[in-house]
Amino acid sequence: MGRRKKDIVWPEVPITGWASKGKALAKVEGMAVFVQGAVPGDVADLRVMKQRKKYAEAKAIRLHTLSPDRVEPFCAHFGVCGGCKWQDLAYEKQLAFKHQEVVDQLERLGGLDLPEVPPTLASPRTTHYRNKLEFTAGSSRWFTTEELRDLGDIADRTALGFHIPQRFDRILEVTECHLQPEPSNSIRQFVARHARAHGFTFYDAREHTGFLRNLTVRTATTGEVMVMLHLGHEDVAAREALLDALVAEFPQLTSVLWVINPKRNDTIWDLDVHTFHGRDHIVEQLPDGPGGAPLKFRIGPKTFFQTNPEQTVHMYRLVRDLASLTGKELVYDLYCGAGSITLFVAAQAARVVGAEIVPEAVADAERNAALNGVQNVAFEAGDLKDLLGPDFVERHGRPDVVIADPPRAGMHEDVVRRIRELAPERIVYVSCNPATQARDLALLKDLYTVDHVQPVDMFPHTYHVENVVRLIKRKG
Repeated sequence: MGRRKKDIVWPEVPITGWASKGKALAKVEGMAVFVQGAVPGDVADLRVMKQRKKYAEAKAIRLHTLSPDRVEPFCAHFGVCGGCKWQDLAYEKQLAFKHQEVVDQLERLGGLDLPEVPPTLASPRTTHYRNKLEFTAGSSRWFTTEELRDLGDIADRTALGFHIPQRFDRILEVTECHLQPEPSNSIRQFVARHARAHGFTFYDAREHTGFLRNLTVRTATTGEVMVMLHLGHEDVAAREALLDALVAEFPQLTSVLWVINPKRNDTIWDLDVHTFHGRDHIVEQLPDGPGGAPLKFRIGPKTFFQTNPEQTVHMYRLVRDLASLTGKELVYDLYCGAGSITLFVAAQAARVVGAEIVPEAVADAERNAALNGVQNVAFEAGDLKDLLGPDFVERHGRPDVVIADPPRAGMHEDVVRRIRELAPERIVYVSCNPATQARDLALLKDLYTVDHVQPVDMFPHTYHVENVVRLIKRKG
């Protein structure tokens, strides 16, 4: 393990570039140094946090020269909250570094020969772009140095906001979050006020006790809003009082839900979600549906849907264009989730077959197909490494095109092997992790050439980047 060296400070070190996971890069005596709290172009004093033989990790503790690419962060919680870590970096530079990340991963990790890679596709919105946020209630609030100086004796240590990075038990009280449009902030603030006014206990992550645990807010471009209250245990009077007050304060809410979660983790996949008010779902819309009408998607409390809906439209159009469909092709949509890509490309294909490991997602996909009157699609649930066997091909046929949008871990090696056996003419691979994408594409490069790469910014002010790659089967 590396040793923590709080007493070592390197003075006036130039910050020269970016490394992975959003850390800045510097060189000290020929050694790579991965830096928190700085951007390329800064000159900073660095406190060493960890040092090994070939690299070190450090934190910028004083800036002597400010990079010309710096901008003023827009959020009061910048530097404390774990999100939006690139707020102090000009957006065009964020896009450039994401482009660099994609090229580096595909060339270095994947050993791939790339065509010219166009600039990162910018997000239409750089704030208030998310359609889902989950806030955490905690009994151990994280106080900033300024708060500790100004608040005096602290009687209330509860918080409703976000986890402090690397501190699972400490919660930052968020006054305003710039990630999701209203009424998200107003709902969170109201729930926190009501809970404190009525003496509700906030969740203790160490003792696993407390009433108010999490709050999920989902919004849609249609204007519909879902709120789900996560409770650590049942208290009928307290629950109904809070939910009644919430509906009275926000009568426009489409869906108000609640769930009791007594587990030691926050997941709700195996729990029953109850409807208190309105529907058990909201409806999102994307353009380019049948006959020019919008595609409608039923979003339930457990549904996965892309969190930046406006950018999702641009990315899905890109996927459809790269699939080069003429109306005659059989398409496999792997890791199809609730069927959003499946339905988006269906009008240009003869048939699209979606495959997904989560049965609830497949049920959503089937409902979405029926909601839109799309009939040339089919869905199956199962672990793809087992599902994509000869029986699957016998039921549906051999694909002309494969579209894959796996989770961050990428595709299982057996799934990649099965794609090789299926040998489609084209593969369109959508990834939220270029490193695992590079690993998977390396297993296909003897049979396919990469002829298009497009980085996509789905998460402004973060180091995360989506990437879309098209592969064309080699001839002969």
